[in-house]
Amino acid sequence: MKQFLAFVTKEFYHILRDRRTLFFMFGLPVVQILLFGFALSNEIKNASIAILDQSKDESTQALITRLDASRYFTIIKTLHHNNEIESVFRRGEVKLVVVFPANFRQELLHTNATQVQLVADATDTNTATTIANYAASIIRQYQDELLNEQKLPYTIRVENSMLYNPQLKSAYNFVPGVMAMILMLLSALMTSVAIVREKEMGTMEVLLVSPMQPLMVVFTKAIPYLVLSFVNVIIILILSVTLLEMPINGSLTLLLLECLLFIFTSLALGLLISSATHSQQVAMFISLVGLMLPTIIFSGFMFPIENMPKILQIISNAVPARWFYEIVKSIMIKGLGIDAIWRETLILLGMTVFFMGVATARFKVRLEG
Repeated sequence: MKQFLAFVTKEFYHILRDRRTLFFMFGLPVVQILLFGFALSNEIKNASIAILDQSKDESTQALITRLDASRYFTIIKTLHHNNEIESVFRRGEVKLVVVFPANFRQELLHTNATQVQLVADATDTNTATTIANYAASIIRQYQDELLNEQKLPYTIRVENSMLYNPQLKSAYNFVPGVMAMILMLLSALMTSVAIVREKEMGTMEVLLVSPMQPLMVVFTKAIPYLVLSFVNVIIILILSVTLLEMPINGSLTLLLLECLLFIFTSLALGLLISSATHSQQVAMFISLVGLMLPTIIFSGFMFPIENMPKILQIISNAVPARWFYEIVKSIMIKGLGIDAIWRETLILLGMTVFFMGVATARFKVRLEG
């Protein structure tokens, strides 16, 4: 045990002396969580819009006030003629123009029907659709308030309810995905590169002739990254709760245990990669391309798996990040317990055992050879 602790301590010292490794281990997660939480958010806030109010009555003023007061829009221009609409779009000044027809309130009160035209810049289709939906939602809310003041026959009202994320914050989607990506990248990449580096420098042979079992020597290289990855989990959760207002509705203990299991899975993958490579460049390439891209594409936090072709849906089952992403969402957002995520937990556990078994077998073959 003393020898084992000595090897682990040596590896910790080696990591702590390497400033580039420390920055990669702790700086990268902070940068990614902030980027995905703020800069890469799919929410649209303070979109520049223009108003063409041809009625200038009480109702249009009320709607304009509501649009301007929302966090989604900033009214920067007031138009006076229809021929001004295209020119503001050509200059790139606004993303949306809201057009109120003449006699807006009069038609609304006397005929119970009027219209509002939303003209959006559809060069970016996602942005155009999103901000048009935001504006339509504000207008529908005003319409619902008017309906409460008048008794109209046979009125069918549709009420939307968004469970777990009523404000539709993108952090609820990105944080679990970023956690999976960071833990997979750091644990697998750093472990594989650390072991392969020893092979390239020729020091692995020196370590293997020590009194300790050769496989234990290899495992001692992974333990520091296990500890540091778990510290990263704590940092990510603190940033998510404090800066991104991400809730932890479920058990924090269960969440940390599941994160620990996924770290073990990633470390096992790192050991497997290191057993199959002799170059740091090759190990890094396999970790980045072979692990990071599948994590982004097949985990479900960037692209819905249900929209993929059947063959890709089947392939996604072999990506550990997919199951971890479901686990984190279930615990943090839905507040569910182990009874709801036991299947995903068993899959991750099975993957960990499989990867570790294959990596151990390959190491034994190489050591015996």
